[in-house]
Amino acid sequence: DRHLRSESQRQRREIKLLLLGTSNSGKSTIVKQMKIIHSGGFNLEACKEYKPLIIYNAIDSLTRIIRALAALKIDFHNPDRAYDAVQLFALTGPAESKGEITPELLGVMRRLWADPGAQACFGRSSEYHLEDNAAYYLNDLERIAAPDYIPTVEDILRSRDMTTGIVENKFTFKELTFKMVDVGGQRSERKKWIHCFEGVTAIIFCV
Repeated sequence: DRHLRSESQRQRREIKLLLLGTSNSGKSTIVKQMKIIHSGGFNLEACKEYKPLIIYNAIDSLTRIIRALAALKIDFHNPDRAYDAVQLFALTGPAESKGEITPELLGVMRRLWADPGAQACFGRSSEYHLEDNAAYYLNDLERIAAPDYIPTVEDILRSRDMTTGIVENKFTFKELTFKMVDVGGQRSERKKWIHCFEGVTAIIFCV
């Protein structure tokens, strides 16, 4: 009986928040912000774990811009950048697998990003899919490509990753335990996440 009463009291002090919303609506960003504000943020090792993702985000953004050039009928201002574009696609695979930007790839990315044609294509990003963190990372390639690079909190907040499965994050505020649940990675398999609605205190719908 004592155990049951204790469990009942614990459940009454637990606030369950369910995050719903379309892809890229900011659900994961909210989870990260709550972790920073209420759970002590990210320690050094946790920050380091985001490095491969951030490098992937930077490379992916530039490759999307370069691919969109042809679709939007935009030419490079400098014809030499066409060779750099070939090099970009040749070098990105190894870079993404190792989670690092080599000096050679850094040079290629800097030249491509600085080209007025690529900038014009970036200016029309509403006509193709490009994450909103593209300019943030591409304007800071030197720092991100540094061998001793450690992501900052801002870098982490701006990172984008496809949520897979059900992600839970707990934090405490004013003696209450909040459990935030993001089911974004399971939206196609209803039977795997419908149970998450049980005992929900509030639903946060991100748009």
